[in-house]
Amino acid sequence: MTTAALCGAGSAGTWTAAAQAQATNASGKPVILVLGDSLSAEYGLKRGEGWVPLLEKRLAQQKIAATVVNASISGDTSSGGRARFPALLVQHKPSHVVVELGANDALRGLPLSDTESNLLQITKAAQAAGAKVLIVGIQVPPNYGGDYTRRFEAVFSKVAGVTKSALVPFLLKGVADAPDALSLFQADRIHPTAVAQPQLLDNVWPELRKLLPK
Repeated sequence: MTTAALCGAGSAGTWTAAAQAQATNASGKPVILVLGDSLSAEYGLKRGEGWVPLLEKRLAQQKIAATVVNASISGDTSSGGRARFPALLVQHKPSHVVVELGANDALRGLPLSDTESNLLQITKAAQAAGAKVLIVGIQVPPNYGGDYTRRFEAVFSKVAGVTKSALVPFLLKGVADAPDALSLFQADRIHPTAVAQPQLLDNVWPELRKLLPK
């Protein structure tokens, strides 16, 4: 695997009918909030090419009435996402939250305990507001060291397990580990090209679909 593989308080309590009712927009449709970094913010891509806009198209194709809010910011860390999440909850009242953060924590060498804490608090806050959460994991290449690689990967599954959230183990599966991986990444070898975006969506979709109304 190359460096391309990178790009990747208190109890939430019982969900109440009131909280779940709050987590919809005025039309009653589900609201899917994507809280991510450059992997979800269409870095280096034309608008509409990223996996999040492709998600909107798939929802429409499958006649699933839902609103998608892409609150992803290139360069964001789990700490940054945690800081801006409360305002996003108030503004958008999401019924579903997709959390795609952590890659930049690894790039900056931030403590894994901080990443875990931030993801945990984001998830608990979303659940307390009545939203269902999907944690999207990322992996780092072997040159980070075997121990760090394993512990970093485990952060996402641990948070998902503790909070009973849905989990996508590796956003870049089928891209970073593909035989022709380099051809699927931009020149920086970190951000997937437009050609790779459908695969990212295919990695997220099965778990997200389970959380949406039938």
